[in-house]
Amino acid sequence: MSRLSVQKVLAADDRTLPIFAEFERLADRIRVQAYNLFARRGAGDGHAMDDWLAAEREVCWPAAELAERDGKFILEVALAGFEPGDIAVTATPREIMVKAAHRREQESTGSGEPKLRWTEFRSNNVFRRVELPVTVDVEKISANFENGLLKIVAPQLQPATESAKKIEISTTS
Repeated sequence: MSRLSVQKVLAADDRTLPIFAEFERLADRIRVQAYNLFARRGAGDGHAMDDWLAAEREVCWPAAELAERDGKFILEVALAGFEPGDIAVTATPREIMVKAAHRREQESTGSGEPKLRWTEFRSNNVFRRVELPVTVDVEKISANFENGLLKIVAPQLQPATESAKKIEISTTS
């Protein structure tokens, strides 16, 4: 099992990292693809969500699952074929973003190697952004990668509890 570092953004409104702009450009591509699916289908009602989800899968979204257990969110993302060094995880108090990127170089050097006729392997970038329903403790988020499965554990932020205090009231007469 490989432990991954998580880039932690403590303020939810801090959008200065390049990953945020990259996800905005990606969302634009998904919007265009969803519209194209909608238009090809004949613009019928009732399938907008299906079009959006299909566009996400076509553009870049890997399969994922979000579960909640014992005050923690557990996000699992399927990243078969990637190595731990290919994966970047960024977390804010209300979202988790995953980017996995690698290049597969296909060159025939000649002597003794087969001549490549075609390939479906290509440079591959996948992204996943998950909004969380409640605030998490960014400082305590952890990520592990094993057998092609990224597992991120994000503890929910517990509201501060103050112990009851007896307050003396003085009266002046």
